[in-house]
Order: sequence, then structure tokens, then C-alpha cells
Amino acid sequence: MWARRLECVDHEQAVMAESSRPLVRREADVEYETVDAAEGLRKGVLVGTGDGGGNLALRRFELAPGAEVPKHTNEIEHEQYVLGGEYVVGIEGEEYTVEAGDALHIPAGAVHWYRNAGDEPGAFLCAVPAGDDEIRVVE
Repeated sequence: MWARRLECVDHEQAVMAESSRPLVRREADVEYETVDAAEGLRKGVLVGTGDGGGNLALRRFELAPGAEVPKHTNEIEHEQYVLGGEYVVGIEGEEYTVEAGDALHIPAGAVHWYRNAGDEPGAFLCAVPAGDDEIRVVE
């Protein structure tokens, strides 16, 4: 039994080694795109599955002054780290004002939204499990 389990672990590690490789991405090489559901929100994928990333995708979002992201849900959890600016995040009916250095956990399926009422852009890193996600706008 142990030999079979070790065999499986070795196989899993070999598969992960084939699909995951070291990566250093320079800031200038990150391409940003606008997010259709939210005017004033841009997303850049820093590390994703297409880059040889393993179990996580790491993205950087920029929230322009005056931008709002509507209430929505995701099938996957989010871990976020605020890089700059100050903005409001709503999570499950509670509002939080966040700024550089703050970290957030948004559980899978939680209704959440963003609003930047300030004069400075907001920016945050967002780590999510690699793979597909279904986003549903809620109103």
C-alpha cells in the first residue's frame, strides 16, 4: 500500500514539475486589459497557467479614481493585498475601507464589490486558484 502511495506522489510531483517552471516577469512585460463589467478597472496577469504557474494565478488590478465594480460573485476564493490608494470593498453586506498594506480574503461565492471615491488610483494583487472561474453580476 505504501509503495503504491509513494508511486502516486512521485507521479504527481513529476506532472507538476513538467507543468510548473521558474518564471521572472518584468513589470514592463505585463499586459493590462480593461475589465468589461467595470469601467475604470484594469487587470494584468503577473503569473498564470499559461506562464507555467502551478496551482495559483497572480493578478494585479488597477482601480481608477471614481471607478466602481458592481456586486458580483466568483466560484473561487480570492486573496488580495492592497498596493496603493484607498478604496472601499464591500463583502457580504459589510463595507471596509482599505489602503496599502491591507490584506483581504474573499471566500468563494461571497457577494463583493469595489468603489474608489478618492482622487488616487487604487491597486491590489489578487491570488486565485488556477483554472476556470464563473463570475456572476448581482443586483
